[in-house]
Amino acid sequence: MGVEAIVVHEDLDAGQGVVAGGHGRRAFAAVLPDPRRIRMNFEPTQERSLIRSTAEEVAAEFGPEHWREKEREGEFSEAFWNELADAGFHGLLVPEAYGGAGMGMAEMGLAMETLCAEGCGMAGTWYLVLTAGMAAVGIREHGTDEQRDRYLPAIADGEVNFSIGITEPEAGTNTLAVATTARRDGDEYVLDGQKAWITFADRADAMILVARTTPLEAVDRPTDGISLCIVEMDRPGIDVSPIPKHGINYSKSCEVFVDGVRIPEENLLGEEDGGWWALVSTLNPERIAFAAAATGIGTLAADTAIEYANDREVFGAPIGTHQAVSFPITRAYARMEAARLMREKAAWLYDRGEACGYETNVAKATAVEAGIEAVKQSMQAFGGWGYAEEYDVERWWREINLTRLAPVSQQMAYNHVARELGFPKSY
Repeated sequence: MGVEAIVVHEDLDAGQGVVAGGHGRRAFAAVLPDPRRIRMNFEPTQERSLIRSTAEEVAAEFGPEHWREKEREGEFSEAFWNELADAGFHGLLVPEAYGGAGMGMAEMGLAMETLCAEGCGMAGTWYLVLTAGMAAVGIREHGTDEQRDRYLPAIADGEVNFSIGITEPEAGTNTLAVATTARRDGDEYVLDGQKAWITFADRADAMILVARTTPLEAVDRPTDGISLCIVEMDRPGIDVSPIPKHGINYSKSCEVFVDGVRIPEENLLGEEDGGWWALVSTLNPERIAFAAAATGIGTLAADTAIEYANDREVFGAPIGTHQAVSFPITRAYARMEAARLMREKAAWLYDRGEACGYETNVAKATAVEAGIEAVKQSMQAFGGWGYAEEYDVERWWREINLTRLAPVSQQMAYNHVARELGFPKSY
């Protein structure tokens, strides 16, 4: 079979291009050059150096004490949100024509990881991933000119906050099973349904809501019939109820009930019934973001534990002299370094418009496992004090464990990787 006979199709769950006609991503390795053998330049550019130094300055102002207080009080940090706007981080993915920096996920990932690692913990990614990440990408790539003019400058300035309405009580990982509907009525859509775990819904100005415009039983493919709607949160018929949760209480995650909510047809994001592929284009950036969060939080915990291990003495020597303390943290740190490189590769591919679902899932899965191990071993180094609020590592433990579950579970990330390696589909 010649090269021109090979068919490339889209993976349904992550937008990953895969080669048909073989068994997995390695099927044609012997006869075809691997397009992923890439040449990445690790020389720090002036822009990346500025992003890193700016993120360090922001994190120094909003360090562990700030987030300890916000977590305890259950308060959103307006000051941090506004500082991210002043630093230009809300606009990293917004084109320059709309007041942003016109950069990519490589730069956003660097900003997120640095904020997390230098003292912000999960907040360094949490306050950026939805509005500056997913909403900015979705509207940039699939919005109308009017939608771009209306929302992108406001996103870059930090003047608008988006939530993303995907998850439902009976449709978590299986987004294709969403039951929320958008029924056309003249020049409007009428929305009905329920969403769950919708972060910022209590304070968001707008939500990008995933709904079915054609019932699942009436479409040829399960990916058909899904649409994305931009819903202003002050419209009648929306009820928001925060969910009590384990951590990250400096923002609310909510149930959202949508009952007869009307939006104009111009609030449709992308094409009617064609929203699945518009949604997919935001999922890879989200996975890159959570990979940055995992290595960032893990690095923060490890660095804090290393400092403690140099000061805390037991049996006449710093506890860091004992390999039982130093080696577990060191091993986790080494794994985070490798995961960080995979995230850089995934971002490099994404920013060039290349298929990157395999890389984003590998980056997310490996970063999460390495980061969780780093926090776990850092807590162990603190001994009993690792359980105390004042040392923060117990909060970072609660924060990083969410990355096992979102934005895609570790099991589903590995399911995608397994398919790419040639295993049969299991879902």
